[in-house]
Amino acid sequence: MFSEPVQSRAERRESSRQKVLSSAERLFREQGFESTTVRQIAVDAGVSAGTVMAVGDKGTLLVSIFDGWIEAVHTARSSDHGTGEPPRVLTDAVNEAMALFEPFVTYFARNRELSREYAAIIVRGSHESEIFQNLALTLIAEVQEVLARSGLGADEAGSGARLVYFSYLGLLMTAANGALDEQAAAAQLRDVVTFVISKSGEEE
Repeated sequence: MFSEPVQSRAERRESSRQKVLSSAERLFREQGFESTTVRQIAVDAGVSAGTVMAVGDKGTLLVSIFDGWIEAVHTARSSDHGTGEPPRVLTDAVNEAMALFEPFVTYFARNRELSREYAAIIVRGSHESEIFQNLALTLIAEVQEVLARSGLGADEAGSGARLVYFSYLGLLMTAANGALDEQAAAAQLRDVVTFVISKSGEEE
């Protein structure tokens, strides 16, 4: 009896939040991060400026937009981790690992200005991002699974996955700052994955 109004308020808050994030993303991409104001986001979303600020300042909105998309990618593929069979050759293992990162590299390349701003916000530590917490752990686990099926032992797969992930993170930040283009970043990440897998084969 008393839960319905509470649930209704929660639903309205979530609806307002999604409207704010949707408007913020569109305006950020069309006008640029710096040129977009909280008032413009409020007008576009059909809410008050106070409602926008209740969701967060511009930095918080940008982090939420990126993290929301990244989380959606992980959720969509959470039930699909491949066949579970070992990759037949080195190239198969490398391609499987690289496929885990391709959506993120492509997404960050869509708008370098927003990617640079996102990277700067994360580096400053002024806004928390799940990408360095649960989502990072998820991606590392996904890479570790591929490495383990390619023949690496448990310890090697774990350390290798962390090496690949942090290499990816550094290359992503570098590409976001314009020092590398998308293709060069992907090629360098492929080199890291190939090294991690082939190095284990050499030590056997």
